[in-house]
Amino acid sequence: MHDKPLNSDKSLDVVLCWHMHQPEYRDPITGVCSQPWTYLRAIKDYTDMAAHLEQVPNSRAVVNFSPLLLLQLDHYCEQFNRYFTDNQRPLDPLLAALVEPAINGDQEYRYNLVKRCLNHHNYSSGQHFECYVALNNIGQHIINNASHIGYVCDDFFSDLLVWFHLTWLGETVRRDDPRAQKLIARERRYSMSERIQLMRIISQQVSQIIPRYRALAERQIIELSMTPYAHPIAPLLADLSSAKDATPHLVMPNATEYPGGEQRLNWHIDAGKAVFIRHFGQVPIGCWPAEGALSDASLTVLDNSGFAWTASGAGVLANSLASSRVENSSLDNSSDNDNSETDLYQSYSFDGRAIRCFFRDDHLSDLIGFTYSSWHGDDAVANLVSRLEDIARRCAEQPNALVAIIMDGENAWEHYHQNGFFFLRELYRRLAEHPSLNLTTFSECLHGQCKQLEHLIAGSWVHGNLTTWIGSVDKNRAWDMLIDAKHSFDQVMQSQQLSDEQTQAAERQLAVCEGSDWFWWPGGDNPPETVAAFDERFRMHLEALYSLLAVPAPDYLQHPFAHALARDALSSDIAHGGVMRRAQ
Repeated sequence: MHDKPLNSDKSLDVVLCWHMHQPEYRDPITGVCSQPWTYLRAIKDYTDMAAHLEQVPNSRAVVNFSPLLLLQLDHYCEQFNRYFTDNQRPLDPLLAALVEPAINGDQEYRYNLVKRCLNHHNYSSGQHFECYVALNNIGQHIINNASHIGYVCDDFFSDLLVWFHLTWLGETVRRDDPRAQKLIARERRYSMSERIQLMRIISQQVSQIIPRYRALAERQIIELSMTPYAHPIAPLLADLSSAKDATPHLVMPNATEYPGGEQRLNWHIDAGKAVFIRHFGQVPIGCWPAEGALSDASLTVLDNSGFAWTASGAGVLANSLASSRVENSSLDNSSDNDNSETDLYQSYSFDGRAIRCFFRDDHLSDLIGFTYSSWHGDDAVANLVSRLEDIARRCAEQPNALVAIIMDGENAWEHYHQNGFFFLRELYRRLAEHPSLNLTTFSECLHGQCKQLEHLIAGSWVHGNLTTWIGSVDKNRAWDMLIDAKHSFDQVMQSQQLSDEQTQAAERQLAVCEGSDWFWWPGGDNPPETVAAFDERFRMHLEALYSLLAVPAPDYLQHPFAHALARDALSSDIAHGGVMRRAQ
């Protein structure tokens, strides 16, 4: 029982912000895609999210796209166009295999094809299809008994490829597209024409992503925002030592700074804006910095770049409040304590900067990311709405109260029943129709009062600090390798020996090397296979940068540097295979 009834005359603003991002998977020389995640997420998560927003009246959200993701979506559209117009083989190995007239007979090729499908399979969706389960079981036998692959007929490989992609189709596609339904009903022995039909479905879904979200923005159903170009950790570029703001005793790389880091951060912002404007036809108002990582220095850069808002995690606010010696500002957003503080549920400005900063409700965001997937969809939504109503009561006397739920737009949903179809559809409906909860966007929350603070303590949405990307032996080694490359880059730029075209190519390649993903995976308790893969790709991208600079690459780039725990030593509570982390 609550002492104070919910006042329906007052609304609590609720912002759902979905961040869409994929690392750079394209080989810098060949363009071959090392991983299929960009198009798989496009046909499932980006497609489904757009459909929910389109189909639920009065739904609202902020959708954030990283520029590298937009460029990789373009790359897939180009592959589809070349295939359907000129019959050119796609550069993604799984798509190429799907439309091969005959499955390559080489046994090593076939083994790797099975391994690739199984390493990327969508278990949650696939387990509901008997045919796919059977194919997956056969595939697992092949992985464990490689010599048996010669006994497997061609139909197995073509059927595995078809079902692999059918399980990755968005739930809204499987429900609404008669072509997909017909393919599912066939079950086995898919013809070449049927595989091409599936390729058309995939192509159409990927090619519609950007136009659909652009249309949603033009209808003011969503607000589109951006992340700097290659998803760099902005505070570490601007000032490497800012990592010690929240963790003073952190062991740092050998290098004491990232040379010219603020200039590079400005480059990422300018390049990211150019990509954003080209795709969406508008200037972004807000910026979700990679991983919600902010600092005083990076906030100033964002402010000077003209952004009206940015956002981070609750831990960053808690550290900043403590630093500012604000009395009674201990942050408890458990949503279970009626006496918890309401500091989190308002916007902030820092030291006179015009830019507004919003802070993520970590607990509510993590409930969606990690807990509600095991609940019935209606029960999960009811629980979330109840928690929001509790916050509304606590903030009844606080003007412009706002709850920000910010999370990945991709990785959580395959852990839900039917890709979160029932949860998301009901969530949008309940929030859109609620008499006291106002589903809105960050831009629409800029005109109210905000709280002033002097300093922002550097950190991210993960634990309120930056240790996910710096401070371990392997992460620090990655920074030193990048900084070595940056010194070479600076020397070549000063010599002015490159043409304008060569300079631009080197700048883009350096930007890729500055991305956050290379520092997320090394060390810690991430899966060994993924750690090894990102280690290899990072070194490959550094080598490509040296090649563009016409500078010999260091010998150490030929050797792995990242280590991971053995699989049997991995902690039992690793969430979602390392792609997602709890904030608290």
